[in-house]
Amino acid sequence: MLLDGPPGIGKSVWSRELGRHLGVPRCGIEGTAEQASFVVNGSQRGWGSAFPGRPLQTIVQSLCANPIVVIDEIEKAGTPTSTKGQTYGLAEGLLPLLERSSAVAWKCPYYQVGFDMSWISWVLTSNSLGTLPAPFLSRLEILHLVGPGKGDLISFAEREGARRGLSDAALGAICEVIDQIAEAHELNLRHVSRMLTRAEVMASSLQLH
Repeated sequence: MLLDGPPGIGKSVWSRELGRHLGVPRCGIEGTAEQASFVVNGSQRGWGSAFPGRPLQTIVQSLCANPIVVIDEIEKAGTPTSTKGQTYGLAEGLLPLLERSSAVAWKCPYYQVGFDMSWISWVLTSNSLGTLPAPFLSRLEILHLVGPGKGDLISFAEREGARRGLSDAALGAICEVIDQIAEAHELNLRHVSRMLTRAEVMASSLQLH
């Protein structure tokens, strides 16, 4: 599946927690850092830096055929090109792995043998679909998410603040700020989490003195 929506609404956190709650191994890949297809496909032996892809490494190391592979911000991966003009985009490298008919007998470039990769659960996130190719999108169930409203942010602040042990005064101040500026400044969960962390640090500092 592909979770598409604005930044800071919890897509990455939900994806990371999914594996823990299901009790299966998780492999995380950052689209901004791992831009080439080698991270999922691996590379052929013969090169000093050759290695199998991260999903297959997870399967082999955990002895679990159905891990969750999370690829965060897939739209930011780009398409690296070699000096010979060959492209090695992350989205393109995923095509045979996302199609069950080809994933069931996928050949690893590193081990040069076939593996059944069809049991992997893929969870991808994006902030925009504009740069992603149509063949790639056609292989995914796309869930379009919207950002939380002001009421959602206040509820989150109250719940998370109580979990962190913040005082009623601190929580009241944070909720008041959210109520006043949420719509004008397009606040998201990440902003509110930072407010809570700042309040937590300030409360801890006061206790030390």
